[in-house]
Amino acid sequence: MAEGADLLPRAELRAIFAHLRGRATLLASMFVLGFVGGYPLAEVLIEMLLDADGYRPVGVEIIVLQPMEVILLKLRIASQIGVGLFAVTLVSDLAWNGRRIIQEGKRIAVPSSGGGIARFLTAFLYLTILAGLGFAYAHEILIPFLLDYLAQDASAAGLDSTWQLRSWIGFIIGLYMGSMLSFQVPLVVVALIRAGIVERTVITDNRAFFWFAAAVIGAFLSPPDPLSMFLVGGPMLVLLELALLIERATSR
Repeated sequence: MAEGADLLPRAELRAIFAHLRGRATLLASMFVLGFVGGYPLAEVLIEMLLDADGYRPVGVEIIVLQPMEVILLKLRIASQIGVGLFAVTLVSDLAWNGRRIIQEGKRIAVPSSGGGIARFLTAFLYLTILAGLGFAYAHEILIPFLLDYLAQDASAAGLDSTWQLRSWIGFIIGLYMGSMLSFQVPLVVVALIRAGIVERTVITDNRAFFWFAAAVIGAFLSPPDPLSMFLVGGPMLVLLELALLIERATSR
């Protein structure tokens, strides 16, 4: 009985951590690959943002304060691309091996099947779709609203709208990456519940914590007004509730 009590979620978590330690080299290599490949890509992204319409509100001037600013900006973008590739590899690996990891944590011997490939392809498909939805949300709603808000706020205060290149592009790329990652909430929640790592009641009974976390994230990524905070953190809450509904509707 004592051994059975110890095999509650802590055992599954230990199995996941042990698996991730074995995957440390692979995950680190994917981050380095994304970072190295993302550095030249960052230069292309910067040029695209400078030439594109809609990212620089009317009357806003973009300036460079120091020679190293562009290099630091490219390093920042490359690191974000590396983190994104790291996250995709992590989710894909857990989708492929998740059931086996949990069974090992519970010390359950179940015959292996070919379901790992199907789960991997399904997870990768949903990951791509959700990332695309996050990108579209940031491109069509979030970024235009926040950039216009910042420009109008400075104009209303009688200030010249002069933005630093590193802060401007870093702000835009950060909103794109943040939206693409936050839209993965349904995939993560459903995967954790289906794997038995997290009980559904743990999420539903702690809604207040998730609301607070969404407000904090919104405050970090947006101007400190309620509407901007909701535009950044609100989709996470909506997607969380949607994930719970989908999990309930499709659970056996």
